[in-house]
Amino acid sequence: MTLAAAQPPSAPAVLPSSGGMRGALSDLFWRRPRILLLLMLAPPLLWLGIVYIGSLIALLMQSFFSIDEFSGLINRQFTLKTYGDLLQAANLDIILRTVTMAALVTLASAVIAFPIAYYAARYARGRWKALFYLAVMLPLWSSYLVKVYAWKLILAKEGILTWLFGKVHVGWLLDAWLALPVVGGNSLSVSATGTFIAFVYVWLPFMILPVQASLERVPSNLIEASSDLGASPGQTFRNVLFPLALPGIVAGSIFTFSLTLGDYIIPQIIGTSRLFIGQAVYAQQGTAGNIPLAAAFAVVPIVIMGFYLWGAKRLGAFDAL
Repeated sequence: MTLAAAQPPSAPAVLPSSGGMRGALSDLFWRRPRILLLLMLAPPLLWLGIVYIGSLIALLMQSFFSIDEFSGLINRQFTLKTYGDLLQAANLDIILRTVTMAALVTLASAVIAFPIAYYAARYARGRWKALFYLAVMLPLWSSYLVKVYAWKLILAKEGILTWLFGKVHVGWLLDAWLALPVVGGNSLSVSATGTFIAFVYVWLPFMILPVQASLERVPSNLIEASSDLGASPGQTFRNVLFPLALPGIVAGSIFTFSLTLGDYIIPQIIGTSRLFIGQAVYAQQGTAGNIPLAAAFAVVPIVIMGFYLWGAKRLGAFDAL
């Protein structure tokens, strides 16, 4: 038997068309791959463009309407009266309170997250790095409401935190803190301090992971070179480590700041009767029925985050996401 006869017949270079509608569509997508790409992207783009961006545009339009104080009906004529109402002292107080809380939560999250992320980036290897990711991600696997209500029990007057302060004989320190006018209250669970603690706990993983990713990009030889040149650990941190890790910190702050800015569940469960922006939106469109003012309140975080993202982009934060 010859070698040519022993070899199986080779497949044709071009397969025949399968025919019918399926074959026609297959040939069309092969010749024009952009049509296939368009069909694949159409559902998410329609969802983003109509449901999300469309709802934001509708919300923005509602903010330029006003409410008739006599009948309670919406006057659908273009006016800036609603934004004038937004600039009243009580509403400005809500905005200032929310932005201050978001900034404090972001700052505290960065301070807590940095040493954790630094250890994970520089020293954790193998199994320990896997345990690090597990420890950071584990709180995100549980229900948001379960975590908030758990903190309400922990911070309550009869909770474990008050019991712990009493056991170490520093209950007077907690009482003195709760007696302060702005941050205090009857207990931690009904105080601005309790709201702050719950916010930091819930959003902390969103700060740790970008900072850890940013620190892993810092070459070790730069830190060693700084030490070899006589720089102290503090100087190395200020002049080498922190500037290179700053994009990761800013990237994490995008999450912590924006999530705190728009949250209304944590202040509703843990905290005082002083409203945040999210609570004001909920109250105005629900209880009060003032949809234009609720829309104007909702525009505030959008504008703030627009400027925030612009500044974050200039600092290179998107490269650390």
